[in-house]
Amino acid sequence: MSARNRRLPRDLAWPLTLTDIRTAIGPEEAAAAGVDFGARPWGDGTALHVEWVPRLPANYGGGIHPAWWNTVRIGVSPLPAGERAAARRVLRESALPELAEWIGAARRESETWRLSRHSRSWRPEGEGAVHRDDGRPYR
Repeated sequence: MSARNRRLPRDLAWPLTLTDIRTAIGPEEAAAAGVDFGARPWGDGTALHVEWVPRLPANYGGGIHPAWWNTVRIGVSPLPAGERAAARRVLRESALPELAEWIGAARRESETWRLSRHSRSWRPEGEGAVHRDDGRPYR
């Protein structure tokens, strides 16, 4: 997705494409996952984020759409344009395989685990990517 079509400022660029994500997680997961390309960078350098959306009891029209129940949402955050190439390489080599693994593991988790929200985020750091789970500090 070009920055021009999304009105992303010239100094920002997304480090991954929709094709990168679809290739990494497979066609079935890609069809079930919502993917969003954010317009603003995260303050902590997060470039890729995945969230498990649990099933919630109906509450008379409020809450999230049923199509999102028991699925994942993936977000890609823009980074400074000068860092795009290096971040893309790192995320494709380490974060995207971990993303696919995390989604597969989430689908196999116990019902108790699946009934609450969970997330994992990645950011490029040096020659690799570091991650954090459920908003804890990066490691």
